[in-house]
Amino acid sequence: MKNNFIVSVSPHLHKDESVTKIMWMVVLSLFPAGIAGVIIFGLSALWCIMLGVVTAIITEGILQLFTKRKVTILDGSAFLTGLLLAYNLPPEVPFWLPIVGSFFAIAIGKQVFGGLGQNIFNPALVGRVFLMASWPKYMTGFTQPLNYDAVTSATPLAALKEGKLIESISYLDLFLGKRGGCIGEVCILALLLGAAFLLFKGYISWHIPITYVFTVGIFTYIFGPKGLLSGDWLFHILSGGLILGAFFMATDYVTSPLTRKGQIIFGGACGLLTAIIRLWGGYPEGVSYAILMMNAATPIIDRYTKNRIYGTK
Repeated sequence: MKNNFIVSVSPHLHKDESVTKIMWMVVLSLFPAGIAGVIIFGLSALWCIMLGVVTAIITEGILQLFTKRKVTILDGSAFLTGLLLAYNLPPEVPFWLPIVGSFFAIAIGKQVFGGLGQNIFNPALVGRVFLMASWPKYMTGFTQPLNYDAVTSATPLAALKEGKLIESISYLDLFLGKRGGCIGEVCILALLLGAAFLLFKGYISWHIPITYVFTVGIFTYIFGPKGLLSGDWLFHILSGGLILGAFFMATDYVTSPLTRKGQIIFGGACGLLTAIIRLWGGYPEGVSYAILMMNAATPIIDRYTKNRIYGTK
């Protein structure tokens, strides 16, 4: 009698997914934001993106060869790191800034920990924070969008922090990217199209990004400039890098919690830290710092929110 039972090791359920496929799908979802950034700011944005991506790929390949590890530059992770790093830069930065930033992101933010899957911080944000600490003048010098009569070359959040009038900046301008800012963060419409694709395909879940954005909205509404319950929550949601950070960086598989409960805690804490930095910190934006701080807390969150072992009380 033929034995139709096949015994194999776990896992017994398989999906047609891989790290490489997921990375390239995330890259694909970010293309609309990059295209919008180039349209809004011009060819300088395109050069910045290209330099960031190429440097990240070359750096990863050289370091893997030097350390005698398998070269994995085609898995999309280095491409994604360079892309996100470039998206977090102003469009008119010197050509060497995305090169230095991408090198630092890959070498220090990723490879020094052992490569993909072992880094404890989001590499692109590590590179951005390094550039912010080293060359703040370049990182906070924003140009006006092309073909728009922008009221200021500062970002809306910077104008709000300085107490300047922001009434002339409409919600529609913020949504479409008619404002100063970093290359990949300004067009909320393009970012939401990419986020919808990731949610639809199941590459990310709603737990971190929605909790993150909701917390920022609630907190900035409660603690407004004119007293309690006077804040412009929609302005805070549409300004800065909140949408880019919430949907594309806070959801990083490696540096975010594994469980749904942990992800909600993670997203809420990111939102709280972002709002605190924006409202009372010396810097008008807090997304990068909030995510990095919570990356450090991810192991603790995972420890105390792990699922019950099947069969136990």
